[in-house]
Amino acid sequence: MTYYDDLYEHAVDNYYLVTTDDANNLGIPPVELAKLAKRGRLQNLGRGLYRLTRYVPSEFDPYAIAVARVGGSAYLYGESVLALLKLAPTNPDRIFVATSVRTRKRLPEGIQVVSRKEPACITSYEGIPCQRVKDAILSCQDTIMSERLNEATHRARAEGFLTKAEFDELEEALV
Repeated sequence: MTYYDDLYEHAVDNYYLVTTDDANNLGIPPVELAKLAKRGRLQNLGRGLYRLTRYVPSEFDPYAIAVARVGGSAYLYGESVLALLKLAPTNPDRIFVATSVRTRKRLPEGIQVVSRKEPACITSYEGIPCQRVKDAILSCQDTIMSERLNEATHRARAEGFLTKAEFDELEEALV
């Protein structure tokens, strides 16, 4: 198998994205990513982040790319979790990504990095690391109207993103 074949096997389950860290973990020298990009097999999306040039677009691509661009321990945060799951209307031009490590990367305007020091309960929705829905709703109390948060809470419960106990907790907290 070629390096590209190994990268493809990994990337197909990761929104066709590959990082230099992924390449290292696969035993592929990072310089090979640059070579594949030069040959037109990969597209450079940012420092250390590539996407296969032949990929199937998804409505979740912007979220996956935003988390990958921030890197490491990054995860979707707050409003962006609600937007990903279509639980509440939010500003589509901003994607909130939280991380516990300092980020010095130059990121596009639409990606807002939120520095979080305390450990978060992280889960995965649609294959993207995310803050849990309950915590996302609570973190939006200052930015989203309470009626919309109540609606998001009911929708999240109906779609199975919240347990009965979490739903009851949110009902009390959002009063």
